[in-house]
Amino acid sequence: MPESSLHEPVLRWYAEHQRDLPWRRPDASAWSVLVSELMLQQTPVARVLPVHEAWLDRWPTPADLAAEPTGEAVRAWGRLGYPRRALRLHAAATTIVEQHEGVVPDSYDDLLALPGVGDYTAAAVASFAYGRRHVVLDTNVRRVLARAVAGAEFPGASVTRAERDLATSLLPDDEATAATWAVAVMELGARVCTAASPRCGACPVVDRCAWTRAGRPAYDGPARKVQTWAGTDRQCRGRLLAVLRDSEGPVHRSALDAAWHDEVQRTRCLAGLVADALVAQTGPDTYALP
Repeated sequence: MPESSLHEPVLRWYAEHQRDLPWRRPDASAWSVLVSELMLQQTPVARVLPVHEAWLDRWPTPADLAAEPTGEAVRAWGRLGYPRRALRLHAAATTIVEQHEGVVPDSYDDLLALPGVGDYTAAAVASFAYGRRHVVLDTNVRRVLARAVAGAEFPGASVTRAERDLATSLLPDDEATAATWAVAVMELGARVCTAASPRCGACPVVDRCAWTRAGRPAYDGPARKVQTWAGTDRQCRGRLLAVLRDSEGPVHRSALDAAWHDEVQRTRCLAGLVADALVAQTGPDTYALP
């Protein structure tokens, strides 16, 4: 499918239907974009919005965050989940201050060198914050391209060379247009070409979608992972962290014991939180955020 057949309808749809998100506004800082990208990993936009706003109000620049203890980043992270992202963001802020004079770098390579920043995040920040031309492959983008071009309901578990080459071939030549294209395809995947119950009738490229033309064949690849929550170590760790976030100082182990009934799992998770530097042991039986 020629790239020009996708560009115009997708970009026109995005111009009409894009959500008003703070990190997409013209006055959004690169720091706002970086914070949003870390927060949005495996977390819905609706849950991120209030935390992102509070974070930027408290720490409007990387230097503001870097000046605080890591425990404050974990506390402010609240219930977004995967709290190690808070530590990575704090570490990234510190590196930005130490190596980039407090300014989020604009090059992919410099962004990739920041703690906790991988290929996707580096490309996303360079593209969305600085208008650079990069392939930005998140789950939504991969799904749109799999359906519209490859004719598959879902992409594979990991990005392949062929998938990256396809995404590269679809990038508009103009740098600013390429940056808009990247976020437009992402928005299309988030709002229309969703994993469950895609709204094909509202899709601007349904008339040229390979998956639709093929009769929307069901996914026949390896079993897709289904995330669980109840009873997992993730839930246990979250309960323990919640106790510490709600306390202004160290808490006795007995308060943590009351938060989770399974002693073996609780002990394992608490040790893991300490090892991950999300929790500090302040005494023989007391714990606090670092």
